[in-house]
Amino acid sequence: MVIAILMAVTATGQIRRVTTVNPMSPDKSAYIDVYEYDYVDVRPQFPGGERGLINFINETREYPYNAYQKGIEGRVVCSFVVGTDGKISHIEVIRAANDDTLNREAVRVISKMPRWSVGKIDGTKVPVRCVLPIAFRL
Repeated sequence: MVIAILMAVTATGQIRRVTTVNPMSPDKSAYIDVYEYDYVDVRPQFPGGERGLINFINETREYPYNAYQKGIEGRVVCSFVVGTDGKISHIEVIRAANDDTLNREAVRVISKMPRWSVGKIDGTKVPVRCVLPIAFRL
């Protein structure tokens, strides 16, 4: 009996609700359930793997001019959802840099990402929340 309760807590602990816009709902919002990256059987992956992701970030990221001129560095930690079709959505800054232009650039880079391979649980495609730090160093 105790084991079954622990298993149920573990299974529900991996789901997070993400707010999305639903024009048909009276308050214009709805929720989708997404799974955390560490709790899926098959994790979503950027095309080309980790090396491909690093190359994409380095090729796409543009240092904001004002931050560059002022010598501002920082790291922006963002979360996003890889949908069941591999598209990136629900991009959010969860730990901001000291300069807002760095935060906006990190969101822009993530929004430009191509489709990822999808996450799966028991062979079923599921939306997965991922966390990615993007560094800005001079």
